[in-house]
Amino acid sequence: MDELKYIIGQAKKFYYSGWDDKELRKCVDMLPVLSREELISLYTSRWISGGKVLKEEVFKILYMDRLGEREERIKNLSTNQLINEFEDKTSGNVSLIRQELRYRYKENYGDDRIKIAASFGRSTKGDQQWLELQMRREQNGERK
Repeated sequence: MDELKYIIGQAKKFYYSGWDDKELRKCVDMLPVLSREELISLYTSRWISGGKVLKEEVFKILYMDRLGEREERIKNLSTNQLINEFEDKTSGNVSLIRQELRYRYKENYGDDRIKIAASFGRSTKGDQQWLELQMRREQNGERK
């Protein structure tokens, strides 16, 4: 409880003036010893709403076990499944799927690459531009 009081006291102090790096690091280092209830009360506290670094660290500790699950699931999906979710746009994982498809496009030659290119060709302007850049690089003999 003393750690929580200290962190909230520092958060109140730096709420208006911005965090001192040394104190911020000290508070972040104290987070792992806090109970889940204390972390939740800290996360919902108005005093850390402006402290993006502290709030992110509290979130990571609260949900550490779930953060990697989504990425692992995406890596284990087949390319066809990834493309279906990517084109559906309702999974909430479009950004992560886009990263995985780009990685697979760069590392793979063959049918998967053609499917990914077709999907990116039907997608947003940014995806189309990325695809055009990759194709230009290939024509010029560059790779990745």
